[in-house]
Amino acid sequence: ALHFPQKLWKVVESLQFQSIWWSADGKCVAINEGLFKEEVLGGGRPQQVFGMNSMKSFLRQTNLYGFTKQRQDFQRSASLPEFLAEEAAASAHSQILYYYNPSFHRDHPHLLASCKRR
Repeated sequence: ALHFPQKLWKVVESLQFQSIWWSADGKCVAINEGLFKEEVLGGGRPQQVFGMNSMKSFLRQTNLYGFTKQRQDFQRSASLPEFLAEEAAASAHSQILYYYNPSFHRDHPHLLASCKRR
């Protein structure tokens, strides 16, 4: 069985989900909260990824594994088209959450081994 960080990695890397992606520099995970609740945590889904259906439970797991929430303006793409695309992805009813963990980096999957539960 995969631990939470490995499951999260698979979800972020998967093209199946539009609600979660790497920040431009690959150091943070960006989550469109409204879409993520439907797409990944949505109840009644046979292949429920994390075995939970509430955002509160998901965020508790991120905290247990040492992820910290970053300010929304912390990660913004440098290029205008990317910035506008990120803005367009955030509807009025959902916000983009950014989470950082030094052992969770797009270009360094080997760091996952050091991503331990507190």
